[in-house]
Amino acid sequence: MTLTVSQKVFVWMGLLVLLIGGAHVVTKQVYMESLFDQFRKEEVGASYLNASPGEQIEILKSYVSVKMQRFLLGNWLFFIAIGLFFSLWISGLLTIPLRKLVAAIERVARGDLDVNVPVRSKDEYGIVIRTFNDMTLRLREAEDARRRLVADVAHELRTPLSIMQLRLENAQQTGQYVPPEMLLRLHDEVIRLGLLVEDLHVLSLAEAGRLALDCKPLDLSARLEQVVEDVRMEAEENGLEMSFRSNARPVTVTADARRITQVFINLLTNAIRYTPKGGKISVVLEEKVLERNARYACFSVTDTGIGIPAEELTHLFDRFYRVEKARSRHSGGTGLGLSIAHHFVRAHGGFIRVASEPDRGTTFTVYLPVPSSDTLGPSWSG
Repeated sequence: MTLTVSQKVFVWMGLLVLLIGGAHVVTKQVYMESLFDQFRKEEVGASYLNASPGEQIEILKSYVSVKMQRFLLGNWLFFIAIGLFFSLWISGLLTIPLRKLVAAIERVARGDLDVNVPVRSKDEYGIVIRTFNDMTLRLREAEDARRRLVADVAHELRTPLSIMQLRLENAQQTGQYVPPEMLLRLHDEVIRLGLLVEDLHVLSLAEAGRLALDCKPLDLSARLEQVVEDVRMEAEENGLEMSFRSNARPVTVTADARRITQVFINLLTNAIRYTPKGGKISVVLEEKVLERNARYACFSVTDTGIGIPAEELTHLFDRFYRVEKARSRHSGGTGLGLSIAHHFVRAHGGFIRVASEPDRGTTFTVYLPVPSSDTLGPSWSG
């Protein structure tokens, strides 16, 4: 049975009261016996024996009263001191976890996040310590993510900036006419930088929960079919076969058409990028899928590409994460597409699942909540 802190205090103080009360009764009984023996030796004499019974009782009462006043005063002072000592000991014993937690909090305040307080109880202290350990773990993960983000952003910005700086310096040193082709290459790098900065800005808004959505009733089947047709030419140029299938038309959800379209494009371009020539990409849309005790419309993008190792799947939606470190940053994108898609879907109240086998292919499935018929109305912003 797990006791709360207040219950532990009650039990300990109850035991203390019983101990002191019992000790007081025993000592009083022993003292009373010794008191009568002492009275017999000191007061019982000729004068006492010659006194009347009433006078004998008064002599005994007067003797016992004086002695008991001294006894009770000393006894209570002694037991009060003992009680205070044991109360201090019990409070110190009960607050050991709190003192350890305070010391850990002070370490965190000094910037040391590598803190873990042992959990030795299941009471309120144990709950607070577990919560504190979880908090420090999330702080460490956030700090690690911040450091990786700074390093990744610096790397991503360094590459196009170095290219532009090198070409501009060469043009300045040679003093020759700058051909339009060179300006076009510089312009491509500027566009790449602009896209990277815009993606980072949108991603930061989505992660902070401040992404503005212009949500309206959207025919998911029509929009997805249009996006598939838009990227079909790129797929065919890479020697890929692309198909689209929907089990219902229309499939209506309440969504920001621009954000959801970007999710479609990110998933489809990833499938095209990592599927070798001769492969297939299948896009399937289903309506009213029951998942997590709710109704969803879900669309899946399945490719026959290079696949993803199982140990990489948990990091797939991290910023700047690439499955293969040797993969070119030019051919592999910036590593933000899946993270952006993940946060866009979450902003709509949905979620993404991924299943993959190396060298066999990958399936991304996006679930978007299906509104009831009476919620389909005019546009709103969230």
